[in-house]
Amino acid sequence: MNSKPNIAFVRDHMDAAMPPPSSEVGALGWMRRNLFSSVSNTILTLLVVYVAYLIIPGSLEWSIFNAVWEGTDRLACATTQQGGELPVGWHAACWPYVIAYSKLFIYGRYPDPELWRVNLVLVMFFAGLVPLLMPSVGGKRVNLIFMLGIFPVLALVLLSGGNFEFGQSFWEKYAIFSLAVLVAVFLYMRATENSAMGAVKSTAIGLAIFAAVILFISADFGLVSIETPLWGGFVMTLVIAVTGIVVSLPLGIILALGRRSQMPAVRLFSVIFIEFWRGVPLITVLFMSSVMLPLFLPDGVSFDKLLRALIGVALFSTAYMAEVIRGGMQAIPKGQYEGAMAVGLSYWQSMRMIILPQALKIVIPGIVNTFIGLFKDTTLVSIIGLLDFLGMIVLSHSDPKWATPVQALTSYLFCALVFFIFCFSMGRYSIFMENRLNTGHR
Repeated sequence: MNSKPNIAFVRDHMDAAMPPPSSEVGALGWMRRNLFSSVSNTILTLLVVYVAYLIIPGSLEWSIFNAVWEGTDRLACATTQQGGELPVGWHAACWPYVIAYSKLFIYGRYPDPELWRVNLVLVMFFAGLVPLLMPSVGGKRVNLIFMLGIFPVLALVLLSGGNFEFGQSFWEKYAIFSLAVLVAVFLYMRATENSAMGAVKSTAIGLAIFAAVILFISADFGLVSIETPLWGGFVMTLVIAVTGIVVSLPLGIILALGRRSQMPAVRLFSVIFIEFWRGVPLITVLFMSSVMLPLFLPDGVSFDKLLRALIGVALFSTAYMAEVIRGGMQAIPKGQYEGAMAVGLSYWQSMRMIILPQALKIVIPGIVNTFIGLFKDTTLVSIIGLLDFLGMIVLSHSDPKWATPVQALTSYLFCALVFFIFCFSMGRYSIFMENRLNTGHR
């Protein structure tokens, strides 16, 4: 007989789950996992905290707590030694100066009675941009047509006043140019064994739309003509940045396709274009467009300085955009190209429906990074006499009414905050779109 006691245990119910240790959840757990997970991370965390301790309190003190927020002239931000009422040794931001010059910083020297036109353009721009960036809002095709087709024309007419003059010689040259383009498209499509008539018809419609736009902007709407030298401020920064962004993306796609083309002439042209514009500094491009380009134009032919800067910035950005998109296309597996050919898709169909959607999704960070760089590079146009946002800030320094030792520091801090807000917003939207379009398996 077995005298050993039966010590078997069979669980007949589940115990309630115990809460996780307090050191693994909440703020303390997050800090242990992310800030103090190892000796090196702990050292780096303490170093960052020490640097923040050195920078943040003094910055807040200078820009907010000790700053002046009310005043009508320089005396509000001057010490007793400088003729003001502030104590000797005071040194902080002078925000009344920024408030007094806010109109100049935003609109430049645009005439006051016509500011409603600029405000209307800004309202249309943000009213069209916000729903376009929100995936949950429908009507993307109509919104895109408005932002890329209708809005630029309306903005040009409102800001400049319209009533552009195009002589008879222009229309004669345009007719010859259109005929040459149609013939070239027809021959190219026949050589590649694609539908020639469909491409010719689409090209003809595009040329007709462009002619209609020319007729529209040449009409007299009764608006006062405002020359571009009177434009300026943040509005000019937006004009240059948006134009460069809108132009560089489609042209970059075309050049990226051209650099990967099997046609030697197309590939050679794309390589020369990209390498030339990438190898020249933007400031040199702006100087060339402003100073040298008029020397090569025929007598009586001239381009507006702003238009020359827009073309230079757009072409410069296009070269970088083309390489970003080409990198995305090279990341697409070869099987995607072979699969597109296997189902009978033509070259343009496979690019439009298979390759480019995947490539553009891959290079979203690179595209947005190029946009951010372009947005910041717009400040270089002040070197050629275009008073953009930064140019207007520098111009305001010559006003003796607000001349104080802290005037320049305050204005540059304000400029940096504005650029940071816009660039940071573009970066966050890029992350949002990456996460939304991410189809990988984690």
